[in-house]
Amino acid sequence: MNLTLFDLDGTLLPGDSDHAFGEFVVKLGWADARAFKARNDAFYADYLAGCLDIHAHVDFATAPWRDRSAQDLQRAAARFMDEVVQPMLMPAALALVEKHRVQGDLMAVVTATNDFVTRPIAERLGITTLIATDLVRDAAGQVTGAIAGVPCFREGKIARVQAWLASRGQALVDFARCTFYSDSTNDLPLLEHVSHPVATNPGPALERIALERAWPILKLFP
Repeated sequence: MNLTLFDLDGTLLPGDSDHAFGEFVVKLGWADARAFKARNDAFYADYLAGCLDIHAHVDFATAPWRDRSAQDLQRAAARFMDEVVQPMLMPAALALVEKHRVQGDLMAVVTATNDFVTRPIAERLGITTLIATDLVRDAAGQVTGAIAGVPCFREGKIARVQAWLASRGQALVDFARCTFYSDSTNDLPLLEHVSHPVATNPGPALERIALERAWPILKLFP
């Protein structure tokens, strides 16, 4: 069996679901348009620059909605999927996932974006395993703003993938081929850790590295 791992934002989606959900909560009226948008954009710029404080970001990003009722969150998540995510599901990305499914690969989405935002997206993609940044939930099931365990970010992606495989009684060396698709230099640790890294819709920095190292470059979107 082969193992295939997919980053999500910028890789299978031609956009960032985390940043987009921040814009969506502003649209819902749950956050101040000017102040929240400015900080949301600043955190996204930090991510692109490779200097994101993920703990501060998660606390900020969840603040407008973590005290909302379960019913409000369910409705918001459904609207976000229909209005924002569905238009980002491009045929080329869906075909890539389907190719690996037909091949019988073990697949997972491995994303730094939190599990609340990304679980419905992974389900819509038909990928049953989501390895995301998990959110702490209190006894009532409400998000606290803290991260549970190791953030699925940079080197943390390696630790989280290894822990998932260990829970299955497996390790990377058990697979004939381990592929990871990603667009970002934030994912260099995991790209360097697998046998088959694929720079997918890469930014300029990752594209340069891929060319230097003769990694495949895949462009799913214009």
